[in-house]
Amino acid sequence: MKTVFKIDVQFGDCDPAGIVFFPNFSKWMDAASLNFFVSHGVQPWRELVKTTGIIGTPLLEINTRFMKPATYGETIEISTDITEWRPKVFIMQHIVTRDETLLCEGTEIRAFCVKDPVTDRIRAIEIPADIKAKCQA
Repeated sequence: MKTVFKIDVQFGDCDPAGIVFFPNFSKWMDAASLNFFVSHGVQPWRELVKTTGIIGTPLLEINTRFMKPATYGETIEISTDITEWRPKVFIMQHIVTRDETLLCEGTEIRAFCVKDPVTDRIRAIEIPADIKAKCQA
C-alpha cells in the first residue's frame, strides 16, 4: 500500500538556475523509503536494531528518470510503494509529482541487513515475514 511523503522545496535545495539540484531527489526518496516503513507500523531503524538486529535497508541500486524541474516555494509529493518482493531484496518505486505534474520516477533495490558478529560487515537477510505483512496491509 503506497504512502505519500510531502516536501516543501527550499531555496537551498536549488542550483543557481533555481531548479532542484538532482541529488536532492535521491535524498528525498530515501526519506520517503523510511517514511513508508514507519507509516506501515515498522519501527524506525534505531529501534528495530535493538529488537531484531536489523540495521536498516541499505540501497543496492537506484534508477531515476527526470521529466520536469521543480523550484523553491513549491510543494512536491513522493508516492512510494514496494512493487516486488524477492527473498532477500525488494524493489521500491517512487513517483514524484507537483500537483498533477509528474516530475520524476525513481526505482530502488534495497535489502534488510544485519551486522555479522564475526566479520563486523553487513549482510542481507531473508525479508522478515512480519515486516512484509505490515507493508502489504
